[in-house]
Amino acid sequence: MKTTIEPFRIKSVEPIRWTSRAHREALLRAAHYNLFLVSAGDVLIDLLTDSGTGAMSTHQWAAIMEGDESYAGSRSFDRFRASVQEIFGYAHVIPTHQGRAAERILFSVMCKKGDVVPNNTHFDTTRANIEFVGAEAVDLPIAEGQQPARVHPFKGNMDVAALEELIGRVGRERVPLVMLTITNNSGGGQPVSMENARAVRAVCRRHRIPLYFDACRFAENSYFIKLREPGYDSRSPKQIAQEMFALGDGCTMSAKKDGLANIGGFLCTNDDVLAAQETNLLILTEGYPTYGGMAGRDLEAIAVGLQEALDEDYLKYRIASTAYLGNHIAGHGVPIVQPPGGHAIYIDARAFLPHVPPAEFPGVALANELYLEGGIRSVEIGTLMFGAAARMDLIRLAIPRRVYTQSHIDYVIEVILEVWKRRDRIQGLRLTEEAPFLRHFTAQLEPVQPVRAG
Repeated sequence: MKTTIEPFRIKSVEPIRWTSRAHREALLRAAHYNLFLVSAGDVLIDLLTDSGTGAMSTHQWAAIMEGDESYAGSRSFDRFRASVQEIFGYAHVIPTHQGRAAERILFSVMCKKGDVVPNNTHFDTTRANIEFVGAEAVDLPIAEGQQPARVHPFKGNMDVAALEELIGRVGRERVPLVMLTITNNSGGGQPVSMENARAVRAVCRRHRIPLYFDACRFAENSYFIKLREPGYDSRSPKQIAQEMFALGDGCTMSAKKDGLANIGGFLCTNDDVLAAQETNLLILTEGYPTYGGMAGRDLEAIAVGLQEALDEDYLKYRIASTAYLGNHIAGHGVPIVQPPGGHAIYIDARAFLPHVPPAEFPGVALANELYLEGGIRSVEIGTLMFGAAARMDLIRLAIPRRVYTQSHIDYVIEVILEVWKRRDRIQGLRLTEEAPFLRHFTAQLEPVQPVRAG
């Protein structure tokens, strides 16, 4: 059949409420033009993030009822660890309350001031946790990954030659680890090929540098490999994921993405010495090693969700439904990162608003306009989020898993196209208050007033 349907039935519903444009204008002013500061109850379609915002399955809810809340030695941890190790294959599984906690522990243990951590593209919390310990986060995307309109099957790949050059220039002793983010979130939700992962692994092995994966969207990446990389069409997403992780020495994971859970994460490693150091830090700041900041019921939900995220029917629907949004708006001329990503559609704000310079945050301006027009919340990934390190100004429309139906997405399309019609009237913004790290979460802005002649 031509129509891709949701591979589930809706068993429970949550009401959403409408607001008027005048009300939204007042709300946005009160939030200092930062959509993070708008109450969720005042958002109609929330595409701010796909992290922890998905709907859990009946099997996950059933598993939650078996949650063992014992402080130490929980049976729920045993099931959680078994599920993680079946897919990821690493010797040590360290639970954390979410992905950024795993990043903080990893970089606190492995990095020091003056170190350099290469990645295909770091996401916001990854970069911030590296910089917090005094190290430098370096993005090494391939050239195609920096051209939003360019079509390439694996735009998330790392530039392997640039990795070799970086190691040679700064010295192997300053590179404690190399990371690959799958899929490449800041680069438009684009996948990394198995061939590229192997090439990165070869460089790491030659220089005796550990390779770690930021594995948040590993299932989507695996499905893209199945669809696009020769030789993998007959392999299951789980088999592809297992092959990918076998190339690495460990990973960080936010289970709020392809763990299909509302909270949780983990850090994995094959290094016994590192695992002991990381576990000690976990106990200091997160909790005991068999719960790591989560309840037993959270561990159960993740154990089930990791397996469900690899289901081919689910992944087929997930990728197709995201592409449905991207292809419809692109068909009307809206510039997006091509081809459509796995978890989100990224609009190229610099191309959408060429009259708004990066210093005036075109991504934030466009995101705010989508909220004013139709109550849609999205997020800027660009100059506000990354400052001078931003190579592009994008807005991400991240689609929560198993939450919105096609009619919701059709509404989103209508809103975007209405804003597209009057794009030349949208003005930029300027900062009035910012934090030293991750400023986009709490920044305050105001509109830049147009210069009047005479």
